[in-house]
Amino acid sequence: MKILLLAASLRKDSINKKLINLVAKLLAKESKVDVNLVEFSEFNVPLYNGDIEDNEGIPSGTVKFIKRLQAVDGLILASPEYNFSVPGTLKNLLDWTSRYKPIPWAEKPVLLISASPSLAGGSRGLLHTRVSLEVCGAYVFPKMFSLANAYEAFNFQGMLNDKELQIQLRQKVTTFLHFVKQLQKG
Repeated sequence: MKILLLAASLRKDSINKKLINLVAKLLAKESKVDVNLVEFSEFNVPLYNGDIEDNEGIPSGTVKFIKRLQAVDGLILASPEYNFSVPGTLKNLLDWTSRYKPIPWAEKPVLLISASPSLAGGSRGLLHTRVSLEVCGAYVFPKMFSLANAYEAFNFQGMLNDKELQIQLRQKVTTFLHFVKQLQKG
């Protein structure tokens, strides 16, 4: 099984990058999972503009992301929350990918996770992200993971200080892998 891991943040020291790196560590222990951890900055795309699409087609950064997405069985997406919603850079990538035919999100399993310094842990932004992905046909996993007070949540090894939260994250990821496997069976 191939899983794409992406933190939808451009910040070098992003707490969502820390969270997705923790997921990568957890998945490294899964023998039958091929993990593809990518940087959001690899997919440099202009702001969506129908004129660009009409005159130049889909930007190369979008096509690069689409090829990565098409090559995997599922995606684990760690997204920050900006003003209780989807970060503009992620929404822009979603808008561009929705213009590609066939839509690459169709029937793609996605697990949404977030780390935030707020008490809500980014959950409000994940709800908005979920809607955009579902409109594009993605199978968004019913349970999401939100890490509150994230600036204090990680230890020096990149693990969570709260062992119970780490167990919850592991369980969500493991259950998501079973979800992907069931979808593969049809």
